[in-house]
Amino acid sequence: MTLGGVPAGPGRGASAGPLVACHDVALLDLDGVVYVGPQPVRGAVEALAEVRRLGMRLAFVTNNASRAPDAVAAQLVGLGIPAAPSEVVTSAQAAAHYLADRLPVGARVLVLGTAALADEVAARGLRPVRGADDEPRAVVQGYSKDLGGRELAEAALAIRAGALWVATNTDATLPSPRGLLPGNGSLVAALRCATGQDPVVTGKPAPTMHFESIERSTADRPLVVGDRLETDIEGATSVGCPALLVLTGVTDPALLLAAEPARRPDYVAADLGGLLVAHSAPVGDASGARCGGWTVAGDRLAGDGDPIDALRALCAVSWGEGAPPPRWRADGDAAERALDALRLG
Repeated sequence: MTLGGVPAGPGRGASAGPLVACHDVALLDLDGVVYVGPQPVRGAVEALAEVRRLGMRLAFVTNNASRAPDAVAAQLVGLGIPAAPSEVVTSAQAAAHYLADRLPVGARVLVLGTAALADEVAARGLRPVRGADDEPRAVVQGYSKDLGGRELAEAALAIRAGALWVATNTDATLPSPRGLLPGNGSLVAALRCATGQDPVVTGKPAPTMHFESIERSTADRPLVVGDRLETDIEGATSVGCPALLVLTGVTDPALLLAAEPARRPDYVAADLGGLLVAHSAPVGDASGARCGGWTVAGDRLAGDGDPIDALRALCAVSWGEGAPPPRWRADGDAAERALDALRLG
Protein backbone atom coordinates (compact mmCIF):
# COMPACT_ATOMS: atom_id res chain seq x y z
CA MET A 1 0.00 0.00 0.00
CA THR A 2 1.10 3.57 -0.52
CA LEU A 3 0.32 6.54 1.67
CA GLY A 4 1.23 10.05 0.59
CA GLY A 5 2.37 8.63 -2.75
CA VAL A 6 5.29 6.59 -1.35
CA PRO A 7 5.53 3.22 0.41
CA ALA A 8 4.39 3.35 4.02
CA GLY A 9 7.17 3.14 6.57
CA PRO A 10 8.96 5.24 9.20
CA GLY A 11 8.39 8.87 8.29
CA ARG A 12 6.05 7.96 5.44
CA GLY A 13 2.71 7.18 6.99
CA ALA A 14 4.15 5.54 10.09
CA SER A 15 6.66 6.72 12.67
CA ALA A 16 8.96 4.53 14.71
CA GLY A 17 8.28 6.80 17.69
CA PRO A 18 6.64 10.13 18.46
CA LEU A 19 7.13 12.65 15.68
CA VAL A 20 8.91 14.95 18.13
CA ALA A 21 11.69 12.33 18.29
CA CYS A 22 11.85 11.74 14.52
CA HIS A 23 12.24 15.36 13.35
CA ASP A 24 14.39 18.23 14.58
CA VAL A 25 12.19 21.18 13.51
CA ALA A 26 8.44 21.56 13.13
CA LEU A 27 7.63 24.06 10.37
CA LEU A 28 4.31 25.21 11.76
CA ASP A 29 1.63 26.99 9.78
CA LEU A 30 -0.16 29.53 11.98
CA ASP A 31 -3.77 30.26 10.95
CA GLY A 32 -5.84 27.19 11.71
CA VAL A 33 -2.93 25.31 13.28
CA VAL A 34 -1.61 27.41 16.18
CA TYR A 35 -4.35 30.04 16.36
CA VAL A 36 -7.54 31.24 14.74
CA GLY A 37 -7.83 35.02 14.90
CA PRO A 38 -7.06 36.21 18.44
CA GLN A 39 -7.43 32.80 20.10
CA PRO A 40 -5.07 29.81 20.25
CA VAL A 41 -6.31 26.52 18.86
CA ARG A 42 -7.47 24.33 21.74
CA GLY A 43 -4.53 22.40 23.20
CA ALA A 44 -1.91 24.19 21.08
CA VAL A 45 -0.23 26.04 23.96
CA GLU A 46 0.23 22.89 26.02
CA ALA A 47 1.29 20.73 23.07
CA LEU A 48 3.95 23.16 21.84
CA ALA A 49 5.33 23.63 25.35
CA GLU A 50 5.80 19.87 25.63
CA VAL A 51 7.31 19.69 22.14
CA ARG A 52 9.93 22.27 23.12
CA ARG A 53 10.60 20.49 26.41
CA LEU A 54 11.36 17.31 24.48
CA GLY A 55 13.91 19.10 22.30
CA MET A 56 12.11 19.78 19.03
CA ARG A 57 12.66 23.28 17.64
CA LEU A 58 9.81 25.31 16.18
CA ALA A 59 9.54 27.60 13.18
CA PHE A 60 6.34 29.56 12.70
CA VAL A 61 5.69 29.75 8.97
CA THR A 62 2.96 31.95 7.53
CA ASN A 63 1.78 32.80 4.03
CA ASN A 64 0.46 36.08 5.43
CA ALA A 65 2.89 38.83 4.38
CA SER A 66 1.07 41.64 6.16
CA ARG A 67 2.90 41.50 9.51
CA ALA A 68 6.55 41.64 10.52
CA PRO A 69 8.15 38.70 12.37
CA ASP A 70 8.35 40.66 15.64
CA ALA A 71 4.60 41.35 15.50
CA VAL A 72 3.85 37.66 14.86
CA ALA A 73 6.17 36.62 17.68
CA ALA A 74 4.52 39.12 20.03
CA GLN A 75 1.10 37.69 19.23
CA LEU A 76 2.33 34.16 19.97
CA VAL A 77 3.85 35.25 23.26
CA GLY A 78 0.55 36.94 24.15
CA LEU A 79 -1.20 33.61 23.57
CA GLY A 80 1.20 31.85 25.94
CA ILE A 81 3.48 30.41 23.25
CA PRO A 82 7.12 31.53 23.64
CA ALA A 83 8.47 32.70 20.28
CA ALA A 84 11.30 34.89 19.03
CA PRO A 85 11.16 36.94 15.82
CA SER A 86 13.99 34.77 14.45
CA GLU A 87 11.65 31.75 14.66
CA VAL A 88 9.06 33.38 12.39
CA VAL A 89 9.22 32.89 8.62
CA THR A 90 6.86 34.94 6.44
CA SER A 91 6.01 34.87 2.77
CA ALA A 92 7.24 38.48 2.63
CA GLN A 93 10.74 37.24 3.46
CA ALA A 94 10.57 34.55 0.78
CA ALA A 95 9.37 37.05 -1.84
CA ALA A 96 12.05 39.60 -0.96
CA HIS A 97 14.74 36.90 -1.12
CA TYR A 98 13.46 35.79 -4.54
CA LEU A 99 13.57 39.37 -5.87
CA ALA A 100 17.03 40.09 -4.45
CA ASP A 101 18.40 37.05 -6.26
CA ARG A 102 17.14 38.48 -9.58
CA LEU A 103 17.48 42.26 -9.34
CA PRO A 104 20.49 44.54 -8.83
CA VAL A 105 21.01 46.24 -5.49
CA GLY A 106 18.91 49.39 -5.28
CA ALA A 107 16.39 48.30 -7.92
CA ARG A 108 12.94 49.82 -7.47
CA VAL A 109 10.15 47.46 -6.42
CA LEU A 110 6.51 48.54 -6.31
CA VAL A 111 5.15 47.18 -3.03
CA LEU A 112 1.49 46.26 -3.06
CA GLY A 113 0.97 45.45 0.60
CA THR A 114 1.86 46.58 4.10
CA ALA A 115 4.89 48.30 5.59
CA ALA A 116 6.08 44.88 6.79
CA LEU A 117 6.45 43.73 3.18
CA ALA A 118 8.19 46.96 2.22
CA ASP A 119 10.64 46.51 5.13
CA GLU A 120 11.58 43.00 3.95
CA VAL A 121 12.18 44.33 0.43
CA ALA A 122 14.39 47.11 1.81
CA ALA A 123 16.26 44.64 4.04
CA ARG A 124 17.38 42.82 0.88
CA GLY A 125 18.90 45.99 -0.56
CA LEU A 126 16.03 46.90 -2.88
CA ARG A 127 14.13 50.21 -2.99
CA PRO A 128 10.38 50.05 -2.20
CA VAL A 129 8.15 52.42 -4.17
CA ARG A 130 4.38 52.83 -4.41
CA GLY A 131 3.70 54.11 -7.92
CA ALA A 132 4.10 53.04 -11.54
CA ASP A 133 5.65 56.43 -12.40
CA ASP A 134 8.73 55.36 -10.38
CA GLU A 135 9.44 52.83 -13.17
CA PRO A 136 9.79 49.80 -10.87
CA ARG A 137 11.64 46.72 -12.07
CA ALA A 138 9.23 44.50 -10.16
CA VAL A 139 5.88 44.43 -8.37
CA VAL A 140 5.51 42.42 -5.17
CA GLN A 141 1.99 41.76 -3.93
CA GLY A 142 1.12 40.68 -0.40
CA TYR A 143 -2.03 40.69 1.69
CA SER A 144 -3.28 43.98 3.11
CA LYS A 145 -6.81 44.65 4.27
CA ASP A 146 -6.38 48.27 3.13
CA LEU A 147 -5.62 47.62 -0.54
CA GLY A 148 -7.99 49.40 -2.88
CA GLY A 149 -8.53 50.43 -6.46
CA ARG A 150 -5.78 53.06 -6.56
CA GLU A 151 -3.07 50.62 -5.43
CA LEU A 152 -4.25 47.91 -7.81
CA ALA A 153 -4.26 50.42 -10.68
CA GLU A 154 -0.63 51.40 -10.05
CA ALA A 155 0.41 47.75 -9.95
CA ALA A 156 -1.50 46.96 -13.16
CA LEU A 157 0.25 49.80 -15.00
CA ALA A 158 3.68 48.63 -13.82
CA ILE A 159 3.01 45.01 -14.77
CA ARG A 160 1.78 46.01 -18.20
CA ALA A 161 4.97 48.05 -18.63
CA GLY A 162 7.05 44.91 -18.11
CA ALA A 163 7.74 44.75 -14.36
CA LEU A 164 8.35 41.31 -12.88
CA TRP A 165 5.25 40.41 -10.83
CA VAL A 166 5.72 38.38 -7.64
CA ALA A 167 2.88 37.36 -5.32
CA THR A 168 3.64 36.31 -1.76
CA ASN A 169 0.82 33.78 -1.94
CA THR A 170 -2.43 33.04 -3.72
CA ASP A 171 -4.54 31.89 -0.75
CA ALA A 172 -8.07 32.76 -1.86
CA THR A 173 -9.30 33.06 1.72
CA LEU A 174 -8.05 34.03 5.17
CA PRO A 175 -9.45 32.43 8.36
CA SER A 176 -11.09 34.72 10.92
CA PRO A 177 -13.34 34.24 13.95
CA ARG A 178 -16.26 35.35 11.74
CA GLY A 179 -15.44 32.89 8.96
CA LEU A 180 -13.34 32.90 5.79
CA LEU A 181 -12.44 36.35 4.41
CA PRO A 182 -10.94 37.29 1.00
CA GLY A 183 -7.23 36.55 1.02
CA ASN A 184 -4.32 37.68 -1.12
CA GLY A 185 -5.28 35.28 -3.89
CA SER A 186 -8.57 37.08 -4.38
CA LEU A 187 -6.70 40.36 -4.98
CA VAL A 188 -4.17 38.61 -7.20
CA ALA A 189 -7.12 37.43 -9.28
CA ALA A 190 -8.14 41.06 -9.86
CA LEU A 191 -4.71 41.87 -11.31
CA ARG A 192 -4.71 38.70 -13.39
CA CYS A 193 -7.97 39.85 -14.92
CA ALA A 194 -6.64 43.40 -15.47
CA THR A 195 -3.27 42.44 -16.98
CA GLY A 196 -3.80 39.02 -18.56
CA GLN A 197 -0.62 37.85 -16.79
CA ASP A 198 0.25 35.43 -14.00
CA PRO A 199 2.60 36.23 -11.13
CA VAL A 200 5.50 34.23 -9.82
CA VAL A 201 4.23 32.87 -6.50
CA THR A 202 6.78 32.49 -3.71
CA GLY A 203 4.53 31.48 -0.80
CA LYS A 204 3.21 28.02 -0.08
CA PRO A 205 2.87 25.73 -1.98
CA ALA A 206 5.81 27.09 -3.99
CA PRO A 207 9.13 25.43 -3.07
CA THR A 208 10.59 28.91 -2.49
CA MET A 209 8.73 29.24 0.80
CA HIS A 210 9.79 25.85 2.15
CA PHE A 211 13.42 26.38 1.20
CA GLU A 212 13.28 29.75 2.97
CA SER A 213 11.85 28.05 6.08
CA ILE A 214 14.45 25.29 6.07
CA GLU A 215 17.30 27.77 5.53
CA ARG A 216 16.18 30.13 8.30
CA SER A 217 15.49 27.32 10.78
CA THR A 218 18.64 25.33 9.87
CA ALA A 219 16.53 22.18 9.89
CA ASP A 220 18.10 18.81 9.08
CA ARG A 221 14.94 16.68 9.48
CA PRO A 222 12.06 19.13 9.10
CA LEU A 223 8.39 18.29 9.43
CA VAL A 224 5.77 20.54 7.83
CA VAL A 225 2.65 20.95 9.98
CA GLY A 226 -0.42 22.52 8.40
CA ASP A 227 -4.16 22.53 7.93
CA ARG A 228 -4.44 23.26 4.18
CA LEU A 229 -3.94 20.56 1.57
CA GLU A 230 -3.40 22.99 -1.30
CA THR A 231 -0.68 25.03 0.42
CA ASP A 232 0.95 23.32 3.41
CA ILE A 233 0.75 19.71 2.23
CA GLU A 234 1.27 20.27 -1.49
CA GLY A 235 4.20 22.55 -0.69
CA ALA A 236 5.81 19.91 1.51
CA THR A 237 5.32 17.29 -1.21
CA SER A 238 6.97 19.59 -3.78
CA VAL A 239 10.25 19.58 -1.81
CA GLY A 240 10.06 15.99 -0.52
CA CYS A 241 9.42 17.02 3.09
CA PRO A 242 7.21 14.88 5.36
CA ALA A 243 3.98 16.59 6.42
CA LEU A 244 1.48 16.34 9.25
CA LEU A 245 -2.08 17.49 8.60
CA VAL A 246 -4.02 18.70 11.64
CA LEU A 247 -7.81 18.90 11.52
CA THR A 248 -8.17 22.18 13.42
CA GLY A 249 -8.41 24.44 10.39
CA VAL A 250 -9.67 24.41 6.82
CA THR A 251 -9.36 20.73 5.92
CA ASP A 252 -11.94 18.28 7.25
CA PRO A 253 -11.90 14.48 6.88
CA ALA A 254 -14.11 14.55 3.77
CA LEU A 255 -11.66 16.86 1.98
CA LEU A 256 -8.74 14.69 3.08
CA LEU A 257 -10.32 11.53 1.69
CA ALA A 258 -10.78 13.23 -1.68
CA ALA A 259 -7.22 14.65 -1.80
CA GLU A 260 -5.20 14.42 -4.97
CA PRO A 261 -1.87 12.52 -4.69
CA ALA A 262 0.26 15.68 -4.35
CA ARG A 263 -1.93 16.84 -1.46
CA ARG A 264 -1.86 13.70 0.67
CA PRO A 265 -0.04 14.10 3.99
CA ASP A 266 2.27 11.55 5.53
CA TYR A 267 0.55 11.89 8.90
CA VAL A 268 -2.82 13.08 10.15
CA ALA A 269 -3.84 14.13 13.66
CA ALA A 270 -6.72 15.85 15.35
CA ASP A 271 -4.47 18.68 16.57
CA LEU A 272 -0.89 19.55 17.52
CA GLY A 273 -0.93 16.78 20.10
CA GLY A 274 -0.13 14.59 17.10
CA LEU A 275 3.49 15.72 17.37
CA LEU A 276 3.79 13.91 20.69
CA VAL A 277 2.67 10.43 19.62
CA ALA A 278 3.73 7.67 17.27
CA HIS A 279 1.66 7.26 14.11
CA SER A 280 0.38 3.94 12.84
CA ALA A 281 0.24 3.30 9.11
CA PRO A 282 -2.82 1.59 7.66
CA VAL A 283 -2.29 -1.78 6.05
CA GLY A 284 -4.31 -2.47 2.92
CA ASP A 285 -5.41 -0.96 -0.35
CA ALA A 286 -8.53 0.08 -2.26
CA SER A 287 -10.27 -3.21 -1.49
CA GLY A 288 -9.86 -2.93 2.27
CA ALA A 289 -7.59 -1.71 5.03
CA ARG A 290 -7.00 -1.82 8.76
CA CYS A 291 -5.40 0.55 11.25
CA GLY A 292 -5.38 0.29 15.02
CA GLY A 293 -8.65 -1.31 16.06
CA TRP A 294 -10.43 -0.49 12.80
CA THR A 295 -11.15 -2.40 9.62
CA VAL A 296 -12.53 -1.01 6.37
CA ALA A 297 -13.99 -3.39 3.80
CA GLY A 298 -15.63 -1.85 0.77
CA ASP A 299 -17.72 1.00 2.14
CA ARG A 300 -18.07 -0.39 5.68
CA LEU A 301 -16.15 0.64 8.80
CA ALA A 302 -15.98 -1.78 11.73
CA GLY A 303 -14.05 -1.96 14.99
CA ASP A 304 -13.27 0.38 17.87
CA GLY A 305 -10.60 2.81 19.03
CA ASP A 306 -9.23 6.23 18.09
CA PRO A 307 -11.30 7.83 15.29
CA ILE A 308 -8.06 9.12 13.75
CA ASP A 309 -6.95 5.51 13.20
CA ALA A 310 -10.29 4.93 11.50
CA LEU A 311 -9.60 7.94 9.29
CA ARG A 312 -6.18 6.54 8.35
CA ALA A 313 -7.80 3.27 7.26
CA LEU A 314 -10.43 5.17 5.27
CA CYS A 315 -7.64 7.13 3.56
CA ALA A 316 -5.93 3.91 2.50
CA VAL A 317 -9.13 2.75 0.78
CA SER A 318 -10.03 6.15 -0.70
CA TRP A 319 -6.53 6.70 -2.04
CA GLY A 320 -6.27 3.28 -3.64
CA GLU A 321 -5.75 3.28 -7.38
CA GLY A 322 -8.97 3.98 -9.23
CA ALA A 323 -11.06 4.07 -6.06
CA PRO A 324 -13.33 7.11 -5.65
CA PRO A 325 -14.19 8.08 -2.08
CA PRO A 326 -17.31 6.02 -1.26
CA ARG A 327 -20.09 6.79 1.17
CA TRP A 328 -19.22 5.13 4.44
CA ARG A 329 -21.47 2.84 6.47
CA ALA A 330 -20.97 1.78 10.07
CA ASP A 331 -20.88 -1.75 11.40
CA GLY A 332 -21.75 -1.28 15.07
CA ASP A 333 -22.20 1.59 17.49
CA ALA A 334 -18.48 2.34 17.86
CA ALA A 335 -18.08 2.73 14.10
CA GLU A 336 -21.13 4.97 13.97
CA ARG A 337 -19.67 7.19 16.70
CA ALA A 338 -16.33 7.35 14.88
CA LEU A 339 -17.96 8.40 11.59
CA ASP A 340 -19.96 11.04 13.46
CA ALA A 341 -16.79 12.33 15.15
CA LEU A 342 -15.14 12.57 11.73
CA ARG A 343 -18.24 14.24 10.27
CA LEU A 344 -18.55 11.40 7.79
CA GLY A 345 -21.74 9.88 9.17
